[in-house]
Amino acid sequence: MLPSGKNMRMSKKMNRRDALAAAGLVTGSLLLPGTGQAKTPLPEVPYKHSVCRWCFSSTPLESLARSVKALGMHSIELLKPNEWETVYEIGLECAVATADFISLTQGFNNPAYHERLQGLYPELIRQAADQGIPQVICFSGNRENGISEKQGIENCAKGLAPLVKEAEKRGVTLIMELLNSKVDHKGYQCDHTPWGVELVEKIGSPRFKLLYDIYHMQIMEGDVIATIRKYSDAIGHYHTAGVPGRNEINDTQELYYPAIMKAIADTGFDGYVGQEFIPSDQEKAIQNLADAIIRCSPA
Repeated sequence: MLPSGKNMRMSKKMNRRDALAAAGLVTGSLLLPGTGQAKTPLPEVPYKHSVCRWCFSSTPLESLARSVKALGMHSIELLKPNEWETVYEIGLECAVATADFISLTQGFNNPAYHERLQGLYPELIRQAADQGIPQVICFSGNRENGISEKQGIENCAKGLAPLVKEAEKRGVTLIMELLNSKVDHKGYQCDHTPWGVELVEKIGSPRFKLLYDIYHMQIMEGDVIATIRKYSDAIGHYHTAGVPGRNEINDTQELYYPAIMKAIADTGFDGYVGQEFIPSDQEKAIQNLADAIIRCSPA
């Protein structure tokens, strides 16, 4: 006899709780002694697990990479070209490339920055393609000098046009991140999903998509699951973090990630989900990362 809906939900909750316990998150013992291997495999998901380098910047990259590899994750992202080899040698990927010249505030919405960006991005795109890195990050920039929403889209499309052609040629996807302008990034223009989607549609290339940051968009617009379902075709990457505070994904914050991840999985997404929470306790940072990726499995 098939279990009832209620029993199935209880079973899934128990499985997640058991997985947390088996991973050592209750006892504090995360890895099998002397093996560097996780005690339990991660729940099977259609997407790949990644983590943002900058959130763990106090940990040497090689040490972080070995811990991430032991957890069964796939990638450390937002790495610069001189960091790529370190993670490759440990058997990890880099889901998203970045570089020193890339700015959140001075982006494609202002024509004053187009010449510089169009001069620097092609080499990063070529390097990423050569290394098998699937995505390169970009930003809209701030609403400087009263740039309107419509003009910002027009400017971004014009500034990105030659770079999208380069990305198409190289098989790399440019992803523009959605950020909140309410708390963390005052003045940032790509701060609502519909704005970003309009830009994606104007550019009209499979090599330009959005980085949907769940933390940022919960702050700006909420309605996360409905938004993901509606605009999934325009999204190429996801970021996570707890709300409020941008810290660990746990029971103290307002987002229920298992349901969000189910919505993402239901869209057929098979790309990367990057953990971008800021550890509130550095001594337990990797343990809390393990907790986060287990919680980021579909409900």
